[in-house]
Amino acid sequence: MVGGGTGGLVGALIAAGLGARVVLVERERTGGDCLWTGCVPSKALLASAALAQRMRDAGGLGLPAVDPQVDLAAVMRHVQAAQAALEPQDSPERLRAAGVEVIQAQARFTGPRSLAVDGRELRFRRALVATGSHPVVPGVVRDADPLTSDTVWDLRELPRRLLVLGGGAVGCELGQAFARLGAQVTLVESEARLLGHEEATASRLIAERLAGEGVDIRLGRRVTAVAGLPAAPGAAGGRRTADVATLDGPAGREEVEFDRVLVATGREPRTGDLGVDRAGIALDARAAIVADGRLRTANPAVYAAGDVVAGGLPFTHVAAHHARVATPNAVLGLRRRVDHGAVPWVTFTDPEVARVGLTAAQARERWGDRSVVVDFDYAQLDRAVAAGTGYGFARLVGDRRRRLVGATIAAPGGGEAIAELTAWLTRKAKLDAVSRTVHAYPTLAEGPARAADEHVRRRLLDARTRALVRPLLTVRRVLAR
Repeated sequence: MVGGGTGGLVGALIAAGLGARVVLVERERTGGDCLWTGCVPSKALLASAALAQRMRDAGGLGLPAVDPQVDLAAVMRHVQAAQAALEPQDSPERLRAAGVEVIQAQARFTGPRSLAVDGRELRFRRALVATGSHPVVPGVVRDADPLTSDTVWDLRELPRRLLVLGGGAVGCELGQAFARLGAQVTLVESEARLLGHEEATASRLIAERLAGEGVDIRLGRRVTAVAGLPAAPGAAGGRRTADVATLDGPAGREEVEFDRVLVATGREPRTGDLGVDRAGIALDARAAIVADGRLRTANPAVYAAGDVVAGGLPFTHVAAHHARVATPNAVLGLRRRVDHGAVPWVTFTDPEVARVGLTAAQARERWGDRSVVVDFDYAQLDRAVAAGTGYGFARLVGDRRRRLVGATIAAPGGGEAIAELTAWLTRKAKLDAVSRTVHAYPTLAEGPARAADEHVRRRLLDARTRALVRPLLTVRRVLAR
């Protein structure tokens, strides 16, 4: 196993459990991006930021509103405590207890079935590469001491003015979090909307929520230059500026002042130091590893998992899914295949944006007007209204046979509710099945079911159905006399 993030960890434990001799090589710390720079620290930070915002919004629930005094160092101690609590699950000690040999070093392929590791040559029958990815930093800001999702956790003082580059999931999540913690956030996105891969309705909702919380959103723009020097820590003064250019429409230039810049413009796979050419492993134009549906590379002895795989989805749960497919294939010679079409994902803004499968636009491209799209507004969902979070929507997308092929929940609790829809989608169930499933009342998970109810109502309670049912009811009344 090359790489000790989620893919490598899951793969190593599976392989050891199957009885294979396993060596895991990790150049830094086991746990990977998820534990140290991704999922765990970001969700801990978001929890603190969400509570700060709820304190400000307490008046809506009949309680005194409070503007919290945020100590970022204390917030980061909470982040570190969450990491410390979860670290044993990903530790070398756990791996060694399962029979895995763990080596902390850089691994480089020296041939199709060999690796150089810390001065040793390791020969293998099968290998799994799961080295993940790292943030890309545009050249224009490299001299501005930029923060990334890898380094932002080193902050101990809240930047007064934070410039965020990128309006994808990372930019939106961290931009909203730092705004809620008290920073003046300016978010610059080159595309015409935030979260460009999601439903346009969800993009508008998130833009409205962020703007309502004070985030200055600049869409269709790009930073072309930065200038100035930062203030000394804890001191006034210093002036940094960024030139922001309009990409579409009339040319224009804006100047944005900032103290720190956070880059969230994308990631690239970690393959540069692996010596993949010596192993006969093919890369795509992004330097990602090309693998087939069984996650086998051009070298049949080497498999790949996670962010490093070309065309994959950059999520922790996808890396784990890859490892669960690739490892039995590699160790036992199975022929299991991955299915990215049934993988859910969540952007953990407030509200969360959770999606699986196709968007409405993608469905219409395939089936035109025969596709099914039905929405439910959380302003009408009892639990959301009672909790003071009556905003957002659930959207179900069906094919021409009314089978569920996609879903988006842009609403509180969306990340939890998407799992049920993923299960229905995997089973190729019809939208009616979501409606027939009994959901506990009152819960946020009812939102998608209410959308399915609307679909059933439209289909059954139309003029044609009433015309067919009315004579039947007349006959039943006559017979009952």
